[in-house]
Amino acid sequence: MRSKLFVPGTRTELFSKAEASAADALSFDLEDSVTEARKDEAREALAGYLRTRPHSGGAPAKKIVVRVNATATPHFEKDIAALLPARPDIINLPMAEEVSAVTGLAETILRRGGDTRILVNIETPFALRRAAELAKAHPLVMGLQIGYADLLEPCGMDRRDEAVLSHIRIAVRLAAAEAGIAAYDGAFADVKDLDGFRKECLDARRQGFSGKSCIHPSQIAIANECFMPTEAELTWARKILAAEETAQGAGAFLVDGRMVDKPFLDRARALVALAPG
Repeated sequence: MRSKLFVPGTRTELFSKAEASAADALSFDLEDSVTEARKDEAREALAGYLRTRPHSGGAPAKKIVVRVNATATPHFEKDIAALLPARPDIINLPMAEEVSAVTGLAETILRRGGDTRILVNIETPFALRRAAELAKAHPLVMGLQIGYADLLEPCGMDRRDEAVLSHIRIAVRLAAAEAGIAAYDGAFADVKDLDGFRKECLDARRQGFSGKSCIHPSQIAIANECFMPTEAELTWARKILAAEETAQGAGAFLVDGRMVDKPFLDRARALVALAPG
């Protein structure tokens, strides 16, 4: 999921437009973008749409992510009861701090015979400190995602401070790596600053992230481009994989004067797997 397009649950007129976009995934929201007075309306509208959404070639056109309300709210259980029968690919769990919240959701999914995965938001200082525990809470957890606004605004931290962003990303990425799952960068609110968005995408990719949230369609193409391997990376990856075949089983060998062993080969295979075609 290089790009996940954010879609408020009350904006039903945007659902089909989002389906037609180039985003890898659609992230429907029942949480912050929906006022208290419209929670029930949004939940019912989204569940109805997902049950009847158009399919292409026998499979859904895009990955479907649903951000439900936090477990501490009175809306969480209603969200889960309404959305799980519609079989979204991923439930995005916000404001997660306790492992029990993640395992409880996972057990509910399995008990109802589902296979929906869980994307855990890291958006409080406590969650950041416990990110590895949350990442390893259950096999249904497929990724961690940064929630910058909730994490930084209460602390008075500058959203554009590169040292702050780098610290958070590295902590989240290493926590995800410990669990063997993906990490996704959070949203960039200044939709007119496409250069700033591109820079964040490139920084996140260099720090091992798999994709980024998009809150406007203008951000999709940039995210899709930035989170793909470059031609130079693919050329090098293919070169060392070809060298492996002639290395006669050696655990480590030289390619153009550089030592290559298992971590480099694993990374090369991952890059090639992302290549178009």
